[in-house]
Amino acid sequence: MARTKMENSMKYILLTILLSSIASFAAFSQQENDLLAEGNRLYKEGKYEEAIPYYKKALEANSSNLTALYNLSAVLSKTGKPEDAEKGFETIAKNGNDKSLLQKSHYNQGVMLSRQKKLEESIAAYKKALSLDPTDEDSRFNLQKALEELRQKQPQKKNEQDKKDKKQEQQQTPPANKKQMEQWLQSLRQKEQEVQKKMQQNRSRANKQPEKDW
Repeated sequence: MARTKMENSMKYILLTILLSSIASFAAFSQQENDLLAEGNRLYKEGKYEEAIPYYKKALEANSSNLTALYNLSAVLSKTGKPEDAEKGFETIAKNGNDKSLLQKSHYNQGVMLSRQKKLEESIAAYKKALSLDPTDEDSRFNLQKALEELRQKQPQKKNEQDKKDKKQEQQQTPPANKKQMEQWLQSLRQKEQEVQKKMQQNRSRANKQPEKDW
């Protein structure tokens, strides 16, 4: 009988611990859901700045809650923080399993990158969004727009480089008359002196490196 009583006592203790853990988890999950719901309410009312703390607290309660992270990233994009928003969408894109959430995250990541003029990266994000949902016309439209912007940007870069090369060539070409020749030679000597001076300064810095604190 003594053994049976001990076993019953242990079972009772374990059951109490289990029920207590379940109750704590349920309360914790409810708090997380309440925070998320309040953030969503404020978001729908256009109170974006007020919604941010609720999404952050929901993430503090459960850092793996990708819905809270997605909503936080969305509200950050509304408050002029495209870089922070893009990082959030990128995290979801790397760690998420829900296809719909992944697709929307890639799309929004593309939008944030486009706003930062990171066209090549935004193009890659739109392509990933389309691979998950080929029927998404928003992704298709934004992809075409980003590709067109990139095409326009590349000739502009080439023209700027051509102008730079032409200017350097003109500077290096000796002028025709004597006065211009003297000015040109004087300019070359001055540049040479500046180069020598910089080299001496660099050598001096190399010999006197500041100590680093631990």
